[in-house]
Amino acid sequence: MLKLLSVLTFLTLTLPFLTHSFSPDHPTDRRILVLLDDLALKSSHSLFFKSLQSRGFELDFKLADDPKISLQRYGLYSYDALILFSPSVDRFGGSIDLAAIIDFVDSGHDLIIAADTNASDLIRQIAVECGVDFDEDPAAVVIDHTSYAVSDTEGDHTVIASDDFIKSDVILGSKKIEAPVLFQGIGHTVNSENSLVLKVLSASPSAYSANPKSKLSNPPPLTGSAISLVSVVQARNNARVLISGSLSLFSNRFFRSKVQKAGSPKKHEKSANEQFLTELSKWVFHERGHLKAVNVRHHKVGEADEPAIYRINDDLEYSVEIYEWHGKSWEPYVADDVQVQFYMMSPYVLKTLSTDQKGSYFTAFKVPDVYGVFQFKVEYQRLGYTSLSLSKQIPVRPFRHNEYERFIPAAYPYYGAAFSMMAGFFIFTVVHLYSK
Repeated sequence: MLKLLSVLTFLTLTLPFLTHSFSPDHPTDRRILVLLDDLALKSSHSLFFKSLQSRGFELDFKLADDPKISLQRYGLYSYDALILFSPSVDRFGGSIDLAAIIDFVDSGHDLIIAADTNASDLIRQIAVECGVDFDEDPAAVVIDHTSYAVSDTEGDHTVIASDDFIKSDVILGSKKIEAPVLFQGIGHTVNSENSLVLKVLSASPSAYSANPKSKLSNPPPLTGSAISLVSVVQARNNARVLISGSLSLFSNRFFRSKVQKAGSPKKHEKSANEQFLTELSKWVFHERGHLKAVNVRHHKVGEADEPAIYRINDDLEYSVEIYEWHGKSWEPYVADDVQVQFYMMSPYVLKTLSTDQKGSYFTAFKVPDVYGVFQFKVEYQRLGYTSLSLSKQIPVRPFRHNEYERFIPAAYPYYGAAFSMMAGFFIFTVVHLYSK
């Protein structure tokens, strides 16, 4: 009886999490843990949270130092994404720490980090693990005396109006962002050799990172377009991370603010913060740019069944269907750069797949004149999209002894030489024996 009660208790606690968990077929069915410095952020940043909830996300708000918080229960993750709106936290409550968050991302889950001028060493370490480095000076903020947001008071030009966006429709949506984005916070840099980290919102060439309350005695370490304001990471396991140096970027105040960029006569009735973060969050939470491949097939030309083995010089056909998630349904993915390799130690055949514009990709080629164990490989990586890695192993055998041609055309000269020599020898013998 006690065992039965234990099982029922387990199911009661875990089923609500499992029913809302992420699945490859429905990437938007997600449960998100939001860790806050102060519960007042629920109201001061409510527009951002409501945009997530309106798209079907279930948000669980907790204080970052709550001793009962945990990402896992009974070895299973209770959440599919994590939002850290707690820049000043020195230590998370419960079982969450730096290692737990990194393991969370390594398990394929998504993460949003919002730092600020009071960012703790813990938040900075998490950012470093994700591939970005915040300014080491704890008092430094991003300052721009030419691309600041015009206001009634002169200010210190730390509220920046930035419009240097990444050029990618899959990350920021196809609708053009007209107004600048308001940003106030700290800058960070990304390693140019790290192809997994992308700058989504960059500072202008005139920006720099320094303490606005003190005079500069030395050139600031971070200057110009090298400063990233908002960056994203797509890990090799397709987990996605958003890193912002400003918590105010997500606030209702910045969402609703009018904005005019210094030096520009155009005044915008509303900043682009809401559009920018809504579109970016769609990408981070796999509502866009999420690919899946199904129905991978190969067979000999003229046949339908997949063989267990190919023979050298066989003509074969290869096909695969690729779809992209568009928030509510899977739509055909259309591209002209999907390639397949026929691979053994190195690619013997590399073909670009044709498409019918309905998600189906296909090609045909001849098996190389080399036998061994080959693989059909599709390694597809494109900016902003989840990567595809498909592999199917197939052996290739040589001709059997009774499958070779009786007469090989390339050997006709040798056949002629042999028969001509026999004829010549016969003629020579007749002449030699019967001549006087």
